[in-house]
Amino acid sequence: MEKKIERLERKEVFNGKRVKLVIDKLRMPTGKEVNWELVTHPGAAAIIPVDNEGNIIMVRQYRNAADDYVLEIPAGGLEVGEDPSICAKRELEEETGYKSDNIEFLLKFYSSIGISDEMISIYVATDLQESVQNLDDDEYVTIERYKLDELINMIYTGELTDCKTITGLLAYKCKLEGIK
Repeated sequence: MEKKIERLERKEVFNGKRVKLVIDKLRMPTGKEVNWELVTHPGAAAIIPVDNEGNIIMVRQYRNAADDYVLEIPAGGLEVGEDPSICAKRELEEETGYKSDNIEFLLKFYSSIGISDEMISIYVATDLQESVQNLDDDEYVTIERYKLDELINMIYTGELTDCKTITGLLAYKCKLEGIK
């Protein structure tokens, strides 16, 4: 897989508030030219807030893609040039009404590499301090608390369907169990 694919051209088809849609013209190693659609995104950060009792604070919010309320870890999009850890801290406070100076990087991953370049960084927050929830105008969020094992079970029963939440919780469980 060492043969280079060359991007010949990028055409912007749509430029929205959060994403862009581009069509890249690529030259394959065979010499054939093809078009690939790509959703570009500045990236996001998510955070697993763990309270002093070991509960994970989750948010339930409406998601248009699902046309339903979805249970998730707090998350949000990066501002241009923003460090993901700063974004994670901001989203923690905005969505849950808690803040923390004790956050630890867990992992990062592409959210849907086949169609998007969005990279999500996930952190864990402990030593939570009460603050003030400050939701964006397009957010309506309720807070719920769960033990990690409850959430892991919810993954396998299909109650949790959000990729960043599933990835983050499974990685956190592995970290706690010393699995690398």
